[in-house]
Amino acid sequence: MSLFSNRYRYLFIVALSLYTYLCTVLCEVYKYFDIRIEWYYAAGSILLTTWLTWEGNRWLEPFWRRKFNTDKQRAGYFISFFFTGGLLAMFVSTLVVIVNGMVIHQYSWHQNRNPLKLMAIYASLLVLLYHLLNAVYIFFSDYRRKWQEAEELRQANTQIQLQLFRNQVNPHFLFNNLNVLSAMVIRDNPDANRFIESFSSVYRYILHNRDREAVQLSEELGFIKPYLYLLQKRFGEGLQVTIDIAESCHNQYIVPASLQLVIENAVKHNIVSPARPLLIAVVADGNDTIRVMNNFQPRTPDADSTGIGLQNIRQSYRYLSAREVEVVQTEERFEVVLPLLTIDKS
Repeated sequence: MSLFSNRYRYLFIVALSLYTYLCTVLCEVYKYFDIRIEWYYAAGSILLTTWLTWEGNRWLEPFWRRKFNTDKQRAGYFISFFFTGGLLAMFVSTLVVIVNGMVIHQYSWHQNRNPLKLMAIYASLLVLLYHLLNAVYIFFSDYRRKWQEAEELRQANTQIQLQLFRNQVNPHFLFNNLNVLSAMVIRDNPDANRFIESFSSVYRYILHNRDREAVQLSEELGFIKPYLYLLQKRFGEGLQVTIDIAESCHNQYIVPASLQLVIENAVKHNIVSPARPLLIAVVADGNDTIRVMNNFQPRTPDADSTGIGLQNIRQSYRYLSAREVEVVQTEERFEVVLPLLTIDKS
């Protein structure tokens, strides 16, 4: 895209012509150079030169674009275009002075010499201004186009990461719970039905919300309860989870299954046993965030630790909001801070 084809070009031409004419009047150019011409002819000559120079360059511009690859041969394009545009401007300014001075006013060559010099200077400055603005316009348009392409690629990448996160089903979680379920059924345990119902609720929630960008916190908490029941059936007294979230927060939004993934991350990477219980607290701190905290007792070695889970959560939040997921780790505590989102449905 070129500046010379801009839809506001005529407004710019008129404004520049008016500004130039007012400058000549304020500087008393016509009096100083003894140019005897009516104001409307003077203003008209400036307007005509400005317009013809612009339109001539607009006509030349496609020719030089065909001659040069503007992405790889910009120097050749700008120099050639500027040189021919300058020649065109000299021709236009000379033609306007001759028609106005010699044809309309019947002035001699001597009387038209100063107007020719002044109009030639104006035309040269005019074409220089045009081409500088055109260069800035082209560079800015390319920058904006490349920035938009990069932004689209970033969003596409984030969408892919988000989709992978939503579709992710942890096979270890599935197999571990199937093993527990199998043991329950064999022992004819009366808790088997509740375990199956909780297990179904967890995967029903995951399947139902995998295409959603955010869910209400109340839905997420409803999902977490059967999920925690499954974990506590597996680990018994080795896992203790407390949730302290006021109802006033329940209408805010959160990335689907983010609480589950943070809790799963804590269980996966820490020792969980009755002798060394893992204590997890899920708390709303009043700052539009949910804090998931656990005592830090890492398994050694932690071969399964890849950081993908927390990275997926971060990518999901970056796609939805400017707020970041925070991770705080000390020698005794590990904490993940999830922002609560407010979604305008209007």
